[in-house]
Amino acid sequence: MAVDPRLVGRRVHVKVPATTANLGPGFDTLGLALSVYDELDVAVRDEPGATVTVQGVGEGEVPTDASNLIVRSMKHTFDHYGVEMPGIDMVAHNVIPHGRGMGSSGAAIVGGIMAAKGLLEGIVDIDANGLLARATELEGHPDNVAPALFGGLTIAWMTPEGPQHKRLTVHRGVSLLVCVPESTTMSTALARSLQPASVPHEDAIFNVSRSALLIAALIQSPELLFAATEDKLHQNYRASAMPETDALIQALRAHGFAAVVSGAGPSVLVLCGDPAQRLDAAEVVTQNAATPWTSHMLAVDFKGATVVAHPVEAVA
Repeated sequence: MAVDPRLVGRRVHVKVPATTANLGPGFDTLGLALSVYDELDVAVRDEPGATVTVQGVGEGEVPTDASNLIVRSMKHTFDHYGVEMPGIDMVAHNVIPHGRGMGSSGAAIVGGIMAAKGLLEGIVDIDANGLLARATELEGHPDNVAPALFGGLTIAWMTPEGPQHKRLTVHRGVSLLVCVPESTTMSTALARSLQPASVPHEDAIFNVSRSALLIAALIQSPELLFAATEDKLHQNYRASAMPETDALIQALRAHGFAAVVSGAGPSVLVLCGDPAQRLDAAEVVTQNAATPWTSHMLAVDFKGATVVAHPVEAVA
């Protein structure tokens, strides 16, 4: 299959937010986009293959060839739509921490798919459903990729027709504190392996009620965030693998803060009802953390992933 000549000379810039998933009781369902971003510059070149330059997080660690997750996500998208992927040069400007429960792998997948979307503009039209489907095929679960794609608070679910999502606008009073350990990481696969295959009926009912309450708290009634972030489905089972995370969550909740594991961990998310509350929560972290943690005061990203195509330079 020959490379489509319309791809020659195309360049795109992609920006993808970090995410935090689960939010306590909303396991594999709820996610928020965060105001921390990875950015990509991708240019089509004449030679086949891929060359990746990584700047920032992951520099010297992640692959810089066609095995890079972003490149593999691009190729997956091109292949799905029956278009030969061209050779590319890519510069990845990474800020999202790796292995910390802030959706770095989801952001890489979404970044690759959005880059493909931008390069394929006018050749293939990839709508929102297509974006989510391709991302979920690679990530396995839509709860991280949905907020990265669409921003805001997302509810994601699976149907026989594929993944679906609903985007909601978060109450303007809700403020976020994400506490990131400096040295500890957590594998999502390991975190999942610690959960039982089934849970007691009463625990399932408990989480259904808290998940419903959490939606109300996030979009309408922030004063309910503490009660709404209780969980019995996954955090307790994973606590043994993240003792410092569990201890910090318990300390924050003892002071009345709505603290939960961010994604698969080990970072901690604190959902605050107003910006000033974050300062108090950060002070609790400073006083109780046994090892170094960095507290980030973040906003909810409302735009999601974006792609901008640069004009093709005319040949003299």
